[in-house]
Amino acid sequence: MKAVRAVLDYLMQGGVRYLFGIPAGSVNALYDELYDLPQMVPIVTKHEGAASYMAAAYAKATNQLAVCVASSGPGGTNLLSGAANAMREHLPVLFLTGAVPVPTVGLNASQELDAEPIYRSVTKYSVTVHRAEDLLSEVARAVEIAFSGVPGPVHVAMPIDVQLQDIAPLPLPPFPQRLPIAPDPTLIRQAADRIASRSSGILFVGQGARHAIPEIIELAERLNWPMVTTPQAKGYIPGDHPLAAGVYGFAGHDGASRLIHESGTDTILVIGSSLGETATNNWNSKLTHNRFLIQIDIDSSVFNRAYEVDLPIIGDANLALQFLNHELERLGFRRQPLQALQAASSTPNPATEYNTQHVLLALQQHLPRSTRYTIDIGEFMSYVIHYMRVMETDSFDINVHFGAMGSAIGSAVGYSLADPSRPTVCITGDGCFFMHGMEMLTAKEYRIPMLIVVMNNARLGMVHHGHALQYNRAHSRFAQQPVDIAGMARAMEIPSARVERLQDITRELLDDLHVPGPSILEIALVDNNVPPMGDRVKFLSSFGR
Repeated sequence: MKAVRAVLDYLMQGGVRYLFGIPAGSVNALYDELYDLPQMVPIVTKHEGAASYMAAAYAKATNQLAVCVASSGPGGTNLLSGAANAMREHLPVLFLTGAVPVPTVGLNASQELDAEPIYRSVTKYSVTVHRAEDLLSEVARAVEIAFSGVPGPVHVAMPIDVQLQDIAPLPLPPFPQRLPIAPDPTLIRQAADRIASRSSGILFVGQGARHAIPEIIELAERLNWPMVTTPQAKGYIPGDHPLAAGVYGFAGHDGASRLIHESGTDTILVIGSSLGETATNNWNSKLTHNRFLIQIDIDSSVFNRAYEVDLPIIGDANLALQFLNHELERLGFRRQPLQALQAASSTPNPATEYNTQHVLLALQQHLPRSTRYTIDIGEFMSYVIHYMRVMETDSFDINVHFGAMGSAIGSAVGYSLADPSRPTVCITGDGCFFMHGMEMLTAKEYRIPMLIVVMNNARLGMVHHGHALQYNRAHSRFAQQPVDIAGMARAMEIPSARVERLQDITRELLDDLHVPGPSILEIALVDNNVPPMGDRVKFLSSFGR
């Protein structure tokens, strides 16, 4: 058999159903084998970058390996942003790139590029395979590394002659499963004793806690401690829970900021947050001032970065909190009657003004409660974080960490493939749409149901507001001539609608856009209100003064 066929058999054994990417010369051998493997579906995208975001979202939604494929040279470099995003989010994604034949290396072959060192800084492992008999074992090694310890992306470069060479049939290596990281019981007991000896505290919930929400809620109710989430973790804690205190950090809520800055609580338990810039209001020192800091994470490198950690605990959040709840139960802590906190976000005035806040709330009012939203990067993102309501756990996917424009469009495809029973809506902007909006054709070709809401203000909105706050002016070239995006969609025979008034957003309109495939809702709106970016506004408006 060809060496590349063994790789596909191995991936199929591991349950891989989709290969995201674009066929081209140096990976044609891989795609040719798919004729005989109908169980594996190639999701052929319009740009490799979008394929990488699809794969990352699929891995995040399924907690399984996702695979992304691209050619040598530009195909491989187009995947790099998605690899960096997967690295930041600890997602197991296998990036397979083609490479020129081994004998032609250094001879200026077409699309020649040594991709291995380029991928090293954005993956856990990067290798070029020079012998056909090593291809399967190197891919298996890469997949094992992707799941081991802290999950993350890996990269294997496959020269085309290595893929095509016949090899003797090989036994398939066992496909790895991620083993949970169990916390040190001694540290859990220390944490329980510390919590028991202190009078008050806050649970600070980050994205890494997404598989531990029941345990977090149990802990909060046992201690009667409020739960604050980072922007990246919006959507995890039900907004109507009496102990939900809202979002702290970028575009967060005043109530959450007051709780952290003014409450006088003496303990903070950080769960699954690396305490980066957007999660901490630019590393605000008040987060841990005069507080005992306990931090739970699977990645030991996050400890003691910007904040000194009093008690670091390495381990999966769900296991650590199960054990912690057990220890607190032993110490006599029972669930107490809950005291309602002030609402995390301000209740909007009756919607009359046609602005971003009211548009997003109107959309959420008319869309199914179970909708999962993928949120792109732009001024609308801060409105989503600040105003949109959490209806069900895992409602939002917001790429705040790496902040790649256009990533949410590909993410919507990945999420919809992973869970087609749940409605998927992408909220993006015209700037993001012009980067990866052609993936609406990919969704059309595969009949992937997803609604793409395009906030079209004919400018780079976040850039405009950032410059206005920081420099008191914004360059005219940050704007552009308005483009009829709904008209573009219609030209591609994709259902679409354009909204220019708040009252145009109705349940009937959204029902009409609910089709077996993608649809576009263009919101033509220039909102000159300063986005609710929280302390980020103060930072930009006072920068350099």
